[in-house]
Amino acid sequence: MTHLRSKRLPGVGPGVGPGTAPGAGRTTAAVVGLVAALGLGLVGEANAVAPAAGDTTTTSAARWSDQPHGFASLAGGTTGGAGGKVVTVTDQASLARYAAAPEPYIIRVQGTVTAQPFGANITVASDKTIVGVGTSGELVQGEFHLEPGTHNVIIRNMTIRDSAVEGNWDCKDTDFDGIQMDTVHHVWVDHNRFSNICDGQLDVRKDSEYVTVSYNRFENNNKTFGLGWTSNVKTQITIDHNWFAHTKQRNPSVDNAAYAHLYNNYLTAQADPGDPVWTYGNWSRGRTRMVIENSYYRDVQHPYQADTTAELVERGSILKNTTGRHDEWGAAFEPRELYDYRLDPAAAVPALVTRFSGPQRRIGDSVTLHVPGDYATVQAAVDAVPDGNTGRVTIAVAPGTYREKVLIAASKPNIVLQGTGHDRSDTVIVFDTPAEYGGSTGSATVRIAANDVTARNLTFSNDFDEAAHELKGEQALAMKTTGDRIVFENTAFLGNQDTLMTDSPKLTTVSRVYIRDSYIEGDVDFVYGRATTVIERSVIRALSRGSATNNGYITAASTWTGNPYGFLITRSRIVSDAPDGTYHLGRPWHPGGEPAAVAQVLIRETELPAAVKASPWTDMSGFSWRDARFAEYRNQGPGAAVTADRPQMSDEEARSHTVADYLKGADGWAPQNRR
Repeated sequence: MTHLRSKRLPGVGPGVGPGTAPGAGRTTAAVVGLVAALGLGLVGEANAVAPAAGDTTTTSAARWSDQPHGFASLAGGTTGGAGGKVVTVTDQASLARYAAAPEPYIIRVQGTVTAQPFGANITVASDKTIVGVGTSGELVQGEFHLEPGTHNVIIRNMTIRDSAVEGNWDCKDTDFDGIQMDTVHHVWVDHNRFSNICDGQLDVRKDSEYVTVSYNRFENNNKTFGLGWTSNVKTQITIDHNWFAHTKQRNPSVDNAAYAHLYNNYLTAQADPGDPVWTYGNWSRGRTRMVIENSYYRDVQHPYQADTTAELVERGSILKNTTGRHDEWGAAFEPRELYDYRLDPAAAVPALVTRFSGPQRRIGDSVTLHVPGDYATVQAAVDAVPDGNTGRVTIAVAPGTYREKVLIAASKPNIVLQGTGHDRSDTVIVFDTPAEYGGSTGSATVRIAANDVTARNLTFSNDFDEAAHELKGEQALAMKTTGDRIVFENTAFLGNQDTLMTDSPKLTTVSRVYIRDSYIEGDVDFVYGRATTVIERSVIRALSRGSATNNGYITAASTWTGNPYGFLITRSRIVSDAPDGTYHLGRPWHPGGEPAAVAQVLIRETELPAAVKASPWTDMSGFSWRDARFAEYRNQGPGAAVTADRPQMSDEEARSHTVADYLKGADGWAPQNRR
């Protein structure tokens, strides 16, 4: 990374805050009241920053993140397939091939994969992430199997079910687990649903280390979740926010673990409470040191117990209608000496865990790739997205300045480019190519040719220094788009001539771009192209070129004559340090003299500076501005006026020139309604 030359960015309209999880509005009033009373913020706020350990007063309440916590986060952490390609599988052969491959992969499982023969293993090699798409990903009558030496594996958002043999509740003659791991390390099992498995739903065996099991739903089973099968005391495991329902034993059973930290789990409705011995909740066995915190036990027999050789510390849990053993002895260990974690109040556990355990659409709808760390450059992360991508992939770009050119090819749709800094100026993608060295398109720092791409909280810049060079082609684009349904939120575009080009693949193809709460600066034709483009609630800065008469042109639209909607600048501010009366609002661009490119620009309800000329529209390359479709509507500020040289849109026309009208197209696209 290198430092970007400083450019001052004025404040703009309100930013876009994190949204709530789907269904949050349907959360029961009791849960909302409880969470509010506890100061936990919005339930399901997936993008919130996790609070400090033990903090229950923060307004952020992250229910999940794409980063592991607990023991899986220690000793180098668990990253799964990060750094590898993203693939989507729909059948057993593809799932088995990618899961067993020697190189890293992020494997998206779409739909139901039924293993053949019954009980077949899917071997999972090191450096893999397996994640269900939406809530559809299922492995039926099969097992994910991690062999000795396997490490760095993430299995998330899957349903693993129905390997139980009819009438064989005890499963003594089979070993059909849901997930089985032997002598592995750094594994995160998160937000899965296990149901009706013949043997163990999850078996963590034989000295496996640095494991976290979180937000899973274990249901309808006999031997649910076991850990051990070793005389060594090595395993470190975190087990939190899991729901055990209609399960008989091993919820979990933990044998000879060095550290077993169980917190905020919910155990209820055991499958066979009439069995006085083998129906139980948590069991600290052998020489295990177990800590249980703020869990909730309802209608459970033997909620927690310990061998005389083991240690078990319990604090803060709630027990409702429980019977049998409630063992507590020994000092065990102090989890906070090993890692920080969020501890929810026990009273909140039933509502939180039933709502957020198991597969979640917000997890499965988007894979997140991190830059840097997982990928060294933004382009490397883009290259990891599969051609023909159908699921949303978020590229999370950490604060810093990335001096590189980025191309999101037409074959890579459904990408979210997300800066993760506090402000958009924290994360900058910049290069310095002028048109002289590659043409206008080749000069662009970032090019988006794909459909359905969103960029948030980022700055795009072309810092080519015009003053230091004498070139014929001084155009230097910060951004060029040709894809459809492109959204920019809280972004900045920095440049001089031709800063931002929103275009389409060909003249008669309509592409749509929506820019909100953003900042654009330049001097000559710095917002231009033929795409239907809405700029809303943004700041446009017209830079001074030092002229006393003509400092430049804000827009240069080339709208196809068959498209009624070109550029709409609305509810925004145009600012300038240029002298009064020296800036044009725009001119009509006819690329290559194309007569069917007839500019359409509407500037409405926007503040205009004194720098705007009294006659703000002008001709270009022999084409008269009066033949274009230029208009204003209800603008204000020192540069606003109504004259014969400033066409004004009527109230009746304005009713069909709204943000929705420009963007909806035939598919009803309405990104302005997403907040």
